[in-house]
Amino acid sequence: MRKLLQNSLVKAVIEILDDLKATDISIFDVRGNNGITDNMVICTGTSSRHVGSIAQNLAESCKQQGIESFGSEGVETADWVVVDFGQVIVHVMQQESRDLYQLEKLWG
Repeated sequence: MRKLLQNSLVKAVIEILDDLKATDISIFDVRGNNGITDNMVICTGTSSRHVGSIAQNLAESCKQQGIESFGSEGVETADWVVVDFGQVIVHVMQQESRDLYQLEKLWG
C-alpha cells in the first residue's frame, strides 16, 4: 500500500511540474540512502521568478489534491527552492545552481 501511495505522489508531483513548465525533471529513489525521504525530484526553472512560481504553485496544486507539504525553503531568493512532501522532496533550481551543486551525482 505504501509503495502505491508513494508512486501516486511522485506521479502527481511530476504531472504538476510538467504543467508548470519545469524542465529537465529527474526522479531519484533514495530509500536506504538517507532517513529523510524516499524520493528526490529535481527540476529546473528558467529564472528566479519561474523557480519561485513553480514551487508555490506546486504546493498549492498538491494541496488542492489533498497532498499537504511540510514546508518549503528558499522561496525568498528563488535560486533553489526545496518543497518537502515527506515521501518526496522536490528541488526546483535555476540552471546555474543545478550545474554548481550537481545533486544528480550525489543521489544518482
